[in-house]
Amino acid sequence: MHRKLLVAGLTVAALVLAGCSSSDDAATDTTSAEATTEAAEETTEEAAEEEVTEESAPAVTMDDSDCAAPENYCIGLVTDTGKVDDKSFNQAAWEGTLLAADELGAFTKYVETVDPKDYLSNIEQFASKNYDTIVTVGFLMGDASVAAAAEFPGVNFIGVDQFQGETVPNLTGLIFAEDKAGYAAGYLAGLMTKTNKVGGVFGTDTVPPVLYFGEGYRNGIAASNPEADITIVYHEPNNAFNDPEWGAAEAKKQLTQGADVIFGGGGNTGNGALIEIAKAPDAGTSVFCIGVDVDQYNTVPQAQSCLLTSAEKKLVSGTSDLVLASFDGTFPGGNYVGSTGLAPYHDTEAAVPADVKIQVEEVIAGLDDGSIETGVVK
Repeated sequence: MHRKLLVAGLTVAALVLAGCSSSDDAATDTTSAEATTEAAEETTEEAAEEEVTEESAPAVTMDDSDCAAPENYCIGLVTDTGKVDDKSFNQAAWEGTLLAADELGAFTKYVETVDPKDYLSNIEQFASKNYDTIVTVGFLMGDASVAAAAEFPGVNFIGVDQFQGETVPNLTGLIFAEDKAGYAAGYLAGLMTKTNKVGGVFGTDTVPPVLYFGEGYRNGIAASNPEADITIVYHEPNNAFNDPEWGAAEAKKQLTQGADVIFGGGGNTGNGALIEIAKAPDAGTSVFCIGVDVDQYNTVPQAQSCLLTSAEKKLVSGTSDLVLASFDGTFPGGNYVGSTGLAPYHDTEAAVPADVKIQVEEVIAGLDDGSIETGVVK
């Protein structure tokens, strides 16, 4: 059991009793996960680079001046190079953190990383203040997470998209089968294309999860439509996830070449591609886009008109589950495999034939039970 579990539980109970005697005060002190996310987005747009931004759930702890106190519980999150409101990867991990914090009555902050050389120092901002759990977002932060876990053995670390080759008790990698989600999205794309030209615009392929999405997608297209002409491009490593202009330009190029289904994957870079595709005159009827990581119908409304689906990693629930496990003493260490899948069709529902929906459902079932393999080498 976590060292703070009993005391924190008693404190929460006391707050509940206090709330019963003064409902107005309880309403004033409570901030929902949705509201805090919106506040985080507004703050991020105005904040200076690397500024530490505060968010509080209906909190036992109102600041981090005394995170070591047994009645206080503190959770920190460090983004990869990209904003916490990127409508994709970083944002989903933050929302999962807020979801858990809301349940626990915990205090939360995030730091947005600007330069990769600052990964470890950003993590240390939280660890040195006795934060209980720290979420580090992105494959590229893996080495810094391992170093921090060794330096601060009393802190639990959650490494999102960070495969752990060695089990460390206070470090858990939240990983996903991106190749399966990519394959299912590609299988759908291969069935939906009318021009037999299918595209993809991604962040850097030096990051394995991005590569697994892209190559799973490629193999899924080939499985459902061997005659399809497939064009997939990856961004160079530098600024790979925060270059929407490049994403838009590459998507526009593929549209000009006749692609009618294009997957945009890679933070703001992929978002730029989606938004560009949505500008096409036939978006949603004969031209489609596919989102990534989360259901981007909800996070990138500018792309709703073209969104066929999104290749999802259940980042919100995966992050939340591990934060809660860290709190209650069931933190696993090693690796924790989160769920993947395809988001609903939403506005393009009518454009997807019934037989296509059935075939895609069968493929997803086969991927889940292992009877279908993606062919992606890991």
